[in-house]
Amino acid sequence: MTTSSTPAGPPTGGAPDGPLVARTVALDPADVDDLLALLPADRPVTWLRRGEGLVGWGVAAEIRTSGPTRFADAAKWWSETTARADVEDEVQEPGTGLVSFGSFAFGAEPGHSVLVVPRVVVGRRGDRTWLTTVGADAPAPRPELTAQEPPEAPVGIAFADGALDGERWMSVVADAVARISRGDLEKVVLARDLIATATEPVDVRWPLRRLTQLYPMCWTFHVDGMFGATPEMLVRRERGLVTSRVLAGTIRRTGDDERDLALAATLARSSKDLEEHEYAVRSVADALDPHCSSMNVPEAPFVLHLPNVMHLATDVAGVVHDAATVSSLQLAEALHPSAAVGGTPTPVATALIAQIEGMDRGRYAGPVGWMDAAGDGEWGIALRSASVEGAAVRLFAGCGIVGDSDPEAELAEAQAKFVPVRDSLAP
Repeated sequence: MTTSSTPAGPPTGGAPDGPLVARTVALDPADVDDLLALLPADRPVTWLRRGEGLVGWGVAAEIRTSGPTRFADAAKWWSETTARADVEDEVQEPGTGLVSFGSFAFGAEPGHSVLVVPRVVVGRRGDRTWLTTVGADAPAPRPELTAQEPPEAPVGIAFADGALDGERWMSVVADAVARISRGDLEKVVLARDLIATATEPVDVRWPLRRLTQLYPMCWTFHVDGMFGATPEMLVRRERGLVTSRVLAGTIRRTGDDERDLALAATLARSSKDLEEHEYAVRSVADALDPHCSSMNVPEAPFVLHLPNVMHLATDVAGVVHDAATVSSLQLAEALHPSAAVGGTPTPVATALIAQIEGMDRGRYAGPVGWMDAAGDGEWGIALRSASVEGAAVRLFAGCGIVGDSDPEAELAEAQAKFVPVRDSLAP
């Protein structure tokens, strides 16, 4: 199956006609029990973990970009938009005031990216809850914050292979292993897609609800049709501190706690997985180093337990010395693509992906998240994700391939990574 793509071109959307006017007010947390329940169907955006984060709806302004300058074009637009904005913020937390949500293409060609400013944003952080309204020349009218009619479950979902079926994808993996074995590169991340088709348009609020329930430790997101529950924080920047959670090395859970503990120990000792993980951590540390005055890179990973899989994980942290000139989005650009989603050496690996993977990733494995006017924000990697358009949902999963990767085992890992979104579409 082939997928259509958006050709590269100049940014569209541009700066709003007049300055944006944003007003942030504190809310009584007791008045906002469930952020997701507030979402209407009008262009919802979501960034939630363990009941905290941001939801929003409507469009006050947006820009669509593509090509190799997609990040720079969006960053320039945001800088110009915030410089002209009129903001009153009585809460003064990261994520208050003027906030944009973004989702960026994995590669320069093809694909499109978007940065959008919702008309309404509701946020929660610890014991603080707030409402931001945004309009052109005047704040948007304050909405009634009441629960919306719940979304309907997808109807008549049928699944089919995407660009490559399992057998063909395993042959691509075998090809990659051969190239690694002869020294062309050290690691490459190969992805595949799965197509779900419903008999009626899919309301994205349904899978978002399921994902927040099933994967509360992940960041559940939705921006412009791209949704999922990612376990991987590409970069968080907050008041001069930067962190990045690196995941690489995966094993599928069995559902038996005792057996899973044994598997976790096996994963922590696996030379294949430790090698893959080391590449990913090294690429993140190298990308952040020019922006940090100090960094902490743990010597050994920990095992992150999720409902369907376990990952080797490392949290890299640093103190940013150029926060005044480099935003969280620009840090995300510096980090993308890391070895966790591209490979090592990254230029060689991404070129190989374009050559043999056989599909357009679109915004899969690209940065997704939010940013405020100060440049603080959180950008995850769009993993355990899918794109929805009408009645069609395109699911994605990828695996890190190294010299001793087994194609059948990698196919099983990819199948496990489809599970979160696949289950979220169920009634």
